[in-house]
Amino acid sequence: MGRKSNKAKEKKQKRLEERAAMDAVCAKVEAANKLDDPLEAFPVFKKYDRNGLNISIECKRVSNLDQATVDWAFELTKTNMESLYEQSEWGWKDREKRDEMTDDRAWYLIAWEEGPSPVAFIHFRFDVECGDEVLYCYEAQLEIKVRRKGLGKFLIQILQLMANSTQMKKVMLTVFKHNHGAYQFFREALQFEIDETSPSMSGCCGDDCSYEILSRRTKYGESQHTHSSSHSGGCCH
Repeated sequence: MGRKSNKAKEKKQKRLEERAAMDAVCAKVEAANKLDDPLEAFPVFKKYDRNGLNISIECKRVSNLDQATVDWAFELTKTNMESLYEQSEWGWKDREKRDEMTDDRAWYLIAWEEGPSPVAFIHFRFDVECGDEVLYCYEAQLEIKVRRKGLGKFLIQILQLMANSTQMKKVMLTVFKHNHGAYQFFREALQFEIDETSPSMSGCCGDDCSYEILSRRTKYGESQHTHSSSHSGGCCH
């Protein structure tokens, strides 16, 4: 009986430790979401004036954006992405995409040209993904006139800075395999890796899936990866 009792205690202790670890993860995400402006700590990144561009950048919750900016972001996403979605198993649905982009948890980096008029944006969230605290990039969209000028890379670097400052473990995103330019950009220019949760790595559907999940670890994620601790909790989107 003594041996069984010890096993029960060990199981209970493990459950308590797992629950405490998940509570700590959720607390970090909650703290990040309580910030007024995650970009405030990096004033030098509020301007981009290279390659003929003169851009100001702000970070806001979706609830603090005016309707015209939200509509512009949706229409830009539709223009850039609808055909790519239609080539995937997901298909394009206006209502679903608009609901996703206006979810209460959504944060936006908006790049403004002098005028002012918006020319690029990133939709991201602080969230829990398969037991890890992460900054998840949902959209990174640029007007044609500001592409290939370093702005996209600059905005993703801002995400990495904010993820580090809020102690997230990774910056994550989903990219279509057939979106060759974006896939190459994230894998080669920005050194993102195929995440362990991606279909091609997890074996859930492999080559049948039209997308990969990519990630880049922060310094907090690197230390965790080194010690390779396990997590409880499912994927929370």
